[in-house]
Amino acid sequence: MTGTATEPTVLTHDEAHPRVFTRAEVGWLPWLEPLPVDELTERHYDGLVDRQRASSDYFRLLARDPEILRARTLVDKDIFYNTAEGLPRAERELAATAASRVNGCVFCASVHARFAAHYSKEPDLVDRLLAEGIGAELGERWDAIVAAAAALTATPLAFDGSHVERLRAAGLDDLEIADVVHGAAFFNWANRLMLSIGRPVAPPEEGGR
Repeated sequence: MTGTATEPTVLTHDEAHPRVFTRAEVGWLPWLEPLPVDELTERHYDGLVDRQRASSDYFRLLARDPEILRARTLVDKDIFYNTAEGLPRAERELAATAASRVNGCVFCASVHARFAAHYSKEPDLVDRLLAEGIGAELGERWDAIVAAAAALTATPLAFDGSHVERLRAAGLDDLEIADVVHGAAFFNWANRLMLSIGRPVAPPEEGGR
C-alpha cells in the first residue's frame, strides 16, 4: 500500500487474473481503498440502498460519493428488477452479458451470465456467448438482442434503425426494445467504471494457474 494523509491509499494485488469468461464466481479487487465498514454512516448506508452491500469492496469504494451511488443503484434496480412489463429478466441480463463480453469485463460478464442462465434455463447458450463472443449463434431472438447490445457498446452511433427492425422482426415490442437498450447502455457504463477502479480475480478453481 502507498498513500499520504492527503491522498487515497493505492492498492496493489498479486492474485491471479481469470483466464476465460465464465459463469463461475469471479472476484474483484479495488485499486483504491474502500471505506472501512466501521466508518460507514447512515448517509453511506442510504447511498448503498441495501445495507448488505456494505460487505462489498466495490460498493464501499463507490460509497465515498453516496448520493451518486444511490442514484446509480436505483437506476440499476429499475432496469433489471422492474419486470412487470417489458423484456423478461433473462434477456435483460443477456443484454448486460453481451455488453460486458464486448468490453472485456470478466467480472460483470460472470454475474450477468449467471442470472441469464438461471432465468432462461439455457446455460449452454449463455456459455456459448461467453466462449465464442458476440458472433455466437444463439437463435434469432437472442442474436438480435446481442447484436443490438454489442453495437450500442461499441459506440451509440453504431446502434441504428437496422437493429431496431431486427429486434421487432424477432418479436420484441417497443417497450422490450427499450429494455434491451437500457440494460446494454447501463452496463456499458458500469463495465468501464469497474475496469477503471479495480480488477477481476480468478475463480478458486482457476487460482494459481
